[in-house]
Parts: sequence; C-alpha cells; structure tokens
Amino acid sequence: MSEDEFFSNWLRRRWRFPTANLFDELEQDFEEMFKDLELPKDLIRERKLPDGGTVREMGPFVYGYSFSMGPDGKPVIREFGNVKPSLKGGPLGAIKPRLDVKEDREPLVDTIVNPDTVKVVAELPGVEKPDISLECDGQKLTLKVDTDKRRYYKELELPVEVDPDTSKASYKNGVLELLLTRRKSGSKAKQIAID
Repeated sequence: MSEDEFFSNWLRRRWRFPTANLFDELEQDFEEMFKDLELPKDLIRERKLPDGGTVREMGPFVYGYSFSMGPDGKPVIREFGNVKPSLKGGPLGAIKPRLDVKEDREPLVDTIVNPDTVKVVAELPGVEKPDISLECDGQKLTLKVDTDKRRYYKELELPVEVDPDTSKASYKNGVLELLLTRRKSGSKAKQIAID
C-alpha cells in the first residue's frame, strides 16, 4: 500500500465515524511506528508520584550537528549526541531507516590544526573536571566521562600526529580545551591531566 493510499484510507475511516476518538487511533498509530525502537535500559526509568501513581520517563535523547568549512574549503558536518540515524535490514531483507540510541552521548568536538599545534575543543556540560578521562596515543584521542547523570564517549582520529607528553588540557564552564603539540615520530599512549 502506497503512502497516499494509506493516508486516504486513514482519513476515510475517521470521517465515516465522526464519533470515534481520533486521539486513541492516532496513539495506536504512533505506538506501531515506535515499537521497533530499542532503547538502552539506562534511558528508561519509572518514578512514583506523591499521589501513589507511577510515571515512566525516558531520555535524555540528544541529536545535533555542527557545520563548518574545512581547511581545504570543503564543508565538514559533525554529528553529536546519543541518537544516530541508520539503515537496518527490515522484514524480508528490505532496508528500513531507523534511529539507534546509545547510552553514551557523543559530545560536540571541534579540531583546529595550526602549524605547530592541534587544538581540540569539546563541549561536556554537566560534568566535573575529575570525571573526565583523556587518553592520547599520538594519532587517536579518546575522551570519556562516566557518572550517574552523564555519560560521554568520543574517539577522535587526529588529523596529524601529536606528542602526548607535551599536551595540555583545561576545563571551564562545560568546555574542555586541549592543546596538543605536533610531533615527528611515535611514542606510547599517555593519560593527559586536566589543569
């Protein structure tokens, strides 16, 4: 059934029975659309209300993107958040667009390459400096936060090799800034302290 036929039949059903509760049928349609959405258990919780009732809460769900021009003049689009669009195989092998939800949120990260340094800026709202873990092996930077309220994770392939021994990091008002010195030859991965 095509989308136009579905919409036409949906309208016809509703206009034929004007006393039918449109909201109940609409709610059923939404439940059908979202039944395939698998959510991590950490993002679903129930809370008791003062009157004895229970409310089910979900989230947080975050999706966003950043658009900028790269050094080569080509556009660079970076996604962040814990919701990612994807294409998965559906029934009978049909490809179906869907959303994948992760427990870890991917922070917005920007990388600025200078002649002698690489500056990495990451937005990590709602966390404290001691909760942030950074590791760099010269080619890859791993950023991780795991607290009761916030979970961030990002692996970033650096555009050039850097020297983790001379790296400096600072965190203020939810923004992490790293200054990495470019290097000529390899060395081992190292934890980076945050000032």
